[in-house]
Amino acid sequence: MNQAPQNGWAIIATFVLSLILAIIPLPSWAIPWRPEWATLVLIYWCMALPRRVGVVSGWSVGLIQDVLTGTLLGQQALSLSITAYFISQIHRRLRIYPIYQQMIIIFFVILISDLPNLWVHGLQGHPPQDFEFIYPVLMSFLLWPWVFTGLRMWRRSLQIS
Repeated sequence: MNQAPQNGWAIIATFVLSLILAIIPLPSWAIPWRPEWATLVLIYWCMALPRRVGVVSGWSVGLIQDVLTGTLLGQQALSLSITAYFISQIHRRLRIYPIYQQMIIIFFVILISDLPNLWVHGLQGHPPQDFEFIYPVLMSFLLWPWVFTGLRMWRRSLQIS
């Protein structure tokens, strides 16, 4: 009985890379445009391997991101766990859509997952300036084809199942 390699370390490595990208210093003009890296990686893995990556993974990555970015503990965890739950519910349909339709769905999923963050910022007295909250969502929307393709190639080359 020959089993395919599990390679769980590779999934963790992609989350670590997404967290590094989330805290890497950027020029002041680029900070509002920082993509939601952890959310994109979580969406991919929830779509590709819903039995291995789900709500608990989203909560865990979110807590780590809360600690790394200095946000209110549980803020990102709530957003990522909601995202993981939603994607795990629609992963079969989402996988069959062409990439441009996935991009549209991902746009709205990330927009909805940012609502708890906007709510917390508003409660802390930091409401969003103009439409600044949409910039990371737009960048994530534009980067989805590359994230999807790159992670799919990584998963297939390492035979992650």
